[in-house]
Amino acid sequence: MHNDTGDLGRLKPAPGSIKKNKRIGRGRGSGHGDTATRGHKGAKSRAGYKKPLWFEGGQMPIQRRVPKRGFNSPDRTDYQEIKIADLAKIEGEVVNPDIIRSSGIVSGRRPIVILGDGEIDRALKVSVHRLTKSAGEKIVNAGGSVEILPLDPVDRRVKKGPEKKKKKRVDR
Repeated sequence: MHNDTGDLGRLKPAPGSIKKNKRIGRGRGSGHGDTATRGHKGAKSRAGYKKPLWFEGGQMPIQRRVPKRGFNSPDRTDYQEIKIADLAKIEGEVVNPDIIRSSGIVSGRRPIVILGDGEIDRALKVSVHRLTKSAGEKIVNAGGSVEILPLDPVDRRVKKGPEKKKKKRVDR
């Protein structure tokens, strides 16, 4: 703050340090009236114009330049994953999908796969739809046994959300 006299009642900014805001579209005398710095006509001069973020100026967009690759199989099996460490939470010596679901580790009807994360310190008789090689070795090394269950053809499918009801057609 600039103050020549030392009087605190007359404080003001130093000359030239404050610049007025450029107010666009406020008359010809401002130098930015008429078109308000937007040029003449066209979408960019209108209110609410917003170019899509992916727009590349008319150039062939990247999602069309790059080829398609791979696909999502409609018949893939969607497993629920649990870890070896989760089996320690289950009481008893027998572990099967019904016991795993009732213990609250997984929910729903999808098939179960056991992954090899964690350790197991007791013998368990495990029956699941699939397990990794390391998980199977850890269960057998702890004195347990492993049984692979067959997949139920209905439950193995990937769930795609609630089925939409077909509207009844009314003939008039």
